[in-house]
Amino acid sequence: MIKPKSNTLILVFTRNPELGKVKTRLAKGIGEKGALEVYIKLLEHTEKVLRKINSDKRVSYSVKVRQNDLWDDVIYQKKAQFGANLGERMQNAFRDAFNDNYEKVIIIGSDLYDLKPLHIENAIEALNNKEVVIGPAKDGGYYLLGMKKLHQAVFKNKEWGTNTVLESTLNDLKNVKVKHLETLNDIDFAEDLHPYLAFKSYIKLNN
Repeated sequence: MIKPKSNTLILVFTRNPELGKVKTRLAKGIGEKGALEVYIKLLEHTEKVLRKINSDKRVSYSVKVRQNDLWDDVIYQKKAQFGANLGERMQNAFRDAFNDNYEKVIIIGSDLYDLKPLHIENAIEALNNKEVVIGPAKDGGYYLLGMKKLHQAVFKNKEWGTNTVLESTLNDLKNVKVKHLETLNDIDFAEDLHPYLAFKSYIKLNN
């Protein structure tokens, strides 16, 4: 068991950045090499955002834990994800965090170039008087989910990766006080790159 340094844990789910194994839908538009490069940029952005947050932080790796990588071992706790699908993996990550005696647990995705420290800070604050906080994504999913106790229903019976996830999740929480954050755009397809100057060269590849 990990001894908390704060009452809040921020979880980030990340895939190990390997060619052909990340952002497969994006790769259909810009190629596997481009998709990997974009994903690494997204990871770097996420790390810069998290570094500014005053809370405990944990990186959950899709395959195996890596030391001496982008995520500084001094700043970030590191664990491997486990479970048969995304819902199970997230549920297990939340359960582990609550078992480690965190009072607020927030998970974020790693594919949002619009993510700012303020979004996470607002989520932490919202959990002072709400049971759950959620950051909707424009594609019908969510980029952030935070709670003060484990609500297992939100991790079950979902068609992960589809535009039904947010609606289905909110239906599971209809009797719970939920705070909604700003809706953001996550990057899954080539067209999602268009608003960002940083990804201009990859947009040209898709034209």
